[in-house]
Amino acid sequence: MKHLKAANNNKDEHKEKEASGLAQALKAFGVLGGVGIFFAVVIGICIFIGAMADDFLGLEYGGKLTGIVLGFPIAFYLTYKQLKGII
Repeated sequence: MKHLKAANNNKDEHKEKEASGLAQALKAFGVLGGVGIFFAVVIGICIFIGAMADDFLGLEYGGKLTGIVLGFPIAFYLTYKQLKGII
């Protein structure tokens, strides 16, 4: 009888570990998905501002390229600040 209780306890612990592992995986997926969307939005905003500068200043593609070049470091920095509290 004691062996059956011990076996049931082991099964319950295994199920709890699987459930907590799944919860951690879903949480990580949610955080990383949010970070990816945030990253893309920041770069998109920088490209949009660069396109507006192209139109206003009469540049061909200089503003968009500048938006891309400045967008990546800005996105990395803001993403780092956002994740700093989570990690």
